[in-house]
Amino acid sequence: MCEHQPHVLIIGAGSMGIITGYHLSLAGASVAFLVRPHRADALSRPQILYSYNDNTLKEYMGYTFFTDPSEMASASYDYIVITLDAASLRNDVGQRLVKTIGDAARGTNTKVILGSVFLDLRRWFLLVSGLADEQVTNGYLAIHAYSPQAVTLPLHVPTDSVLLAKSDLAYADRLPQGFSLDDSAPEVANAFMALYNGCGVSRCTVTSAVEFSVAVNPIFAVFAACALMDWPAFQGISKNGELWSLAVKAVREIQGLGMHGEPGKLAMSMTTEEGVAKQLADVERDMRPLDFQAFNQFHHGGKVNKQDRELLEACVEYGEAEGMKMEALKKLVALSG
Repeated sequence: MCEHQPHVLIIGAGSMGIITGYHLSLAGASVAFLVRPHRADALSRPQILYSYNDNTLKEYMGYTFFTDPSEMASASYDYIVITLDAASLRNDVGQRLVKTIGDAARGTNTKVILGSVFLDLRRWFLLVSGLADEQVTNGYLAIHAYSPQAVTLPLHVPTDSVLLAKSDLAYADRLPQGFSLDDSAPEVANAFMALYNGCGVSRCTVTSAVEFSVAVNPIFAVFAACALMDWPAFQGISKNGELWSLAVKAVREIQGLGMHGEPGKLAMSMTTEEGVAKQLADVERDMRPLDFQAFNQFHHGGKVNKQDRELLEACVEYGEAEGMKMEALKKLVALSG
């Protein structure tokens, strides 16, 4: 008897969708994409990927794709991975899509990875989709990926500029994990981790839901401050005085939100201006030859910048409802406006 081949549907074929699909295909999964009609032409040919890890091109092919969400009902998937940004997921079109996902997966063994980032988004998703709590867990791609056709980032040795220019997407998988999940639904998280790790070239990890949230939510205050500072290198960023001090105070306020529990309080007690600067400078160093801050400037601009701001505003609202003043975060949000 043949071993079952996992079938994965990825919602969205942006940077997160394509890179996740590539690694899942290396792990032996059959991957399909649900994409907007304007993406169909680009997906009709193999995707050329430039890896900053070894400065070579990878060809990703063998996937399928469709553009009509109603087609989900006619297939069976082991996993659905949602890679849309939270703003797209929460608008009217996105909510209709979430309901369609719910109709397709409800009462089945389909496991859902919610890769959109927003405050308490999983609870909203479960309510709108009608899916069971044990079917859905949070996840995000820790691999940094972007389209060289959309933005030109500074080059650092040993990047091969000729190969980079030929790629549809460029990516750097240089952190301890390439994909990260929380344990909101442990069976989902552990099964997906085992599948992803079968790719042999990238690593997926699972952490507690609270620790996941503590790690993700505060970083958006840092991005807001970096935008105000015109995205300086993290090496030496603590010398930016008042703005950096304000950013780290805002980080501590977000860590202290009730949803972050004891891990948040512990993180809050250990967070210092110098410590945050060093931690991010270490990431900046490890990400080379990808330029970390140039990537952040591109990735957190435009629509995503609006989403980041909405997340910070939601943190303010959440904190004030708990009786916290959230003074630093409110000031940072006001300056960012």
